Amino acid sequence: MSQGIVLGHEPQPPVCGSRRADHLGGGRLGPGTVPLVGLIAEDLLLLLLDDSTGKAMVDSTALDRVLAGAVLLELALDHRIAPAGEGEPIKKGRLAVRNADPTRDELLDRVLSRLAEDRPRKPEGAIEKLSGGLRKELLTRLAARGLVRPEVERALGLFPVTRWLAVDPAYESGLRAELTRVLVDGAEPTPRTAALVSLLAAVDAAAKVVPSADRRAVKRRAKELARGEWAGAAVRQAVDAVNGAVAASIVAVTVATGSGS
Repeated sequence: MSQGIVLGHEPQPPVCGSRRADHLGGGRLGPGTVPLVGLIAEDLLLLLLDDSTGKAMVDSTALDRVLAGAVLLELALDHRIAPAGEGEPIKKGRLAVRNADPTRDELLDRVLSRLAEDRPRKPEGAIEKLSGGLRKELLTRLAARGLVRPEVERALGLFPVTRWLAVDPAYESGLRAELTRVLVDGAEPTPRTAALVSLLAAVDAAAKVVPSADRRAVKRRAKELARGEWAGAAVRQAVDAVNGAVAASIVAVTVATGSGS
């Protein structure tokens, strides 16, 4: 058994074969292997792309770290990983793999395998490890689903810059409608939507994604949900750890970049 795997520490919900939990949307597949419902990280990236410019609404440091955090939260919601507690062979607070069975998603399986085989890391370390190249992979997945397309232009006529433009707005419109229902109308979120909101709150982007006359109310509601009791104790602990790690890693990179300039 790899040092990153701790089994039997807490009761787990039944997993049918290699099928991901239905509430995560991973059980339904479209034609071929293209999922009808994306990962939380895909939804997050889609929402953070400006439809008119094809560019991200947050800076690259924040974007890459919050996308990595979204992948970890997806695994936590599916009861695959959780921060280790007292009395475990893994140091308290480091990410432990609870269930290493296949998820039926290539990206999640690869991340889960890396977490299980590598030395146990704190959420901050895992986010840094996963963030490299993740954005490009998620954009490629969104393009394969027919949601965005790349358009290359040259900055100052010299340097190629790729913008990712919306192709089919229907899926994203559905995401925004659900977020509006939760953040503006005050409806109770599903665990998946609450996780998405918590990630938007971590990079202060909820009000950018959900238009409202009262931006402060949207931000306040997003922060309330990020701290809310929408998940069980183990998942709640993972949510807090991951969102805290996203914020900490953004600050660390920003400070390091500033001190080196």
